[in-house]
Amino acid sequence: MKKTKTTRSAVVLLSVLASLPAASFALNPVVQTMYTADPAPVVHDGTLYLFSGHDEDAGEAGNFNLKDWVLSSTTDMVNWTQHGVVATLHDFEWAGSGWGGGFENGAWASQCIERDGKWYMYCPLQGRGIGVLVADNPLGPYTDPIKKALISGHYDSIDPTVYIDDKGQAYLAWGNPNLWSVKLNKDMISYDTSVGENGIIRHPMTVKALGERTPPNKDRGTSYEEAPWLYKHKNLYYLFFAGGPIPEHLGYSTGPTPEGPWTYGGVMMAPPKNSFTIHPGVVDYKGKTYLFYHNGVLPGGDGFKRSVCVDELKFNPDGSVPLVQPTDEGPAAVGTLDPYKRVEAETIAWSSGVKIEPSSAGGQAVRNIHDGDYIRVNNVNFGAPGARAFMASLSSTATAKEATGAKIELRLGKLDGQLIGTLPVSGTGGEWKPQFARISGASGTHDLFFVFRGAAGEDLFKFDYWQFSQRDLPANKLAN
Repeated sequence: MKKTKTTRSAVVLLSVLASLPAASFALNPVVQTMYTADPAPVVHDGTLYLFSGHDEDAGEAGNFNLKDWVLSSTTDMVNWTQHGVVATLHDFEWAGSGWGGGFENGAWASQCIERDGKWYMYCPLQGRGIGVLVADNPLGPYTDPIKKALISGHYDSIDPTVYIDDKGQAYLAWGNPNLWSVKLNKDMISYDTSVGENGIIRHPMTVKALGERTPPNKDRGTSYEEAPWLYKHKNLYYLFFAGGPIPEHLGYSTGPTPEGPWTYGGVMMAPPKNSFTIHPGVVDYKGKTYLFYHNGVLPGGDGFKRSVCVDELKFNPDGSVPLVQPTDEGPAAVGTLDPYKRVEAETIAWSSGVKIEPSSAGGQAVRNIHDGDYIRVNNVNFGAPGARAFMASLSSTATAKEATGAKIELRLGKLDGQLIGTLPVSGTGGEWKPQFARISGASGTHDLFFVFRGAAGEDLFKFDYWQFSQRDLPANKLAN
């Protein structure tokens, strides 16, 4: 068959498309090194910060086991840098006793917001009210500026959401089984007491505002259960919330102001897999809107060991919200990762087996590394001509003269994909030391896998950060 100009153009186009990297997506749940719940995303200076609760691996059976709040961040929606614990129950000295075992439990769903260079974190302490912490940056340290509850303690004082409107007025809403709100003063640690009952407004719990509960419940007249989240799209305000009955779904209402009056919009997400609760967090980032929620799908997960997920949220032209289908792959990447800058080892798209802990060198490090465990980093842009060398900061208990037998395989695309280099891990005597390997075949944009190898059953080493180079590696940098 004679090739026409059109045919030749099609062949060229197919060839070009075949050479492009496949679209990279987030992977749900977004954190695998621990159980996370009650997502609270916030965007600041080009970074999306994800505050969340932390379901402990072990604790009282059949109960929530929450002692602190953790933080992750991303700039591309596929790789999440885990910053570990940023606040705990111990930050509230006044909450040392009360329902939930004092400091032992009760770090329920919080939300954080930035204003005038300060970060304000509103934290419900199970049965003891809502407190507020303040920091100079999202990672903390956070301190308690008022030394008492901002919202007095009773079971209804949970799941705070905070929002600042276009005029600079801040609102705090919360509640289960009722919906309450206050107008925060500009200091963000007190509220206007001139309205409502000493400043606190109870929103009408009507079917028109919050939907009909099916089947009906004599104690709850609407579908509203808990977990309110305030948000604005175009000229319409949204109240997203967890709806009942159990297992919870996500519903929403709309209104002309952050205080309503609310008009029920419908169900926006069905109950999650393997969890009887759900919690919305909605934020705009890099031209898209994202819905965060939690389920219980990680190994060992359930309704008390939950995990945060994210999917893109869209709106109909009339402002209504179509039903969101949860996905395993999550949203598409909105950026690439530069491997020629220092990258924290706890920057992860997906992982298997590993955990994180505070590093003696500062920040966090990856621990609990065993044979066959791995870390995946998505959408890594090696460019052209590509990488020639790799460095990792590692710590092992073996001495410098002892062979550890451990190594890191660097692979592209998949767990058993193209091997671009292998780093034998030398002993460091417990210190953090850079270790190096030559790289070949790493150009273009790929998902990158760090596959850990070593003696079966052994805790191999710890991993702090890594970096590639486009320069060749001198012989004296190679492991002996």
